Amino acid sequence: MKKILIGITVCCAALAAQAQAAELPTFRLEGKNGVFTPNRIEVPAGQRFKIELHNSGQSAIEFESLPLRKEKVLGPGASSFVVINPLSPGEYKFFDDFHPNTGKGVIVAR
Repeated sequence: MKKILIGITVCCAALAAQAQAAELPTFRLEGKNGVFTPNRIEVPAGQRFKIELHNSGQSAIEFESLPLRKEKVLGPGASSFVVINPLSPGEYKFFDDFHPNTGKGVIVAR
């Protein structure tokens, strides 16, 4: 009986986490040959959100943000995502470590 209750609790927690993740505001960011589009993303302050990352270029890209402590490397044609915890109002820079001269952008929390 105890094992069944633990199993039900784990399943409920997993379903709740999936439902919460599905409700996150989501923003698309495309990297192509060292350029991010859009290079400015406006997000709601004080709320978790998700950035879907897509590499449509011919070389690897790296989404990196030091103030957000996020880093994600994507090979050509790959897609992934990062979830950002609630931000205070302000600007948070990100860049492509593989293309430092062209791969720059900013997330603006309002």
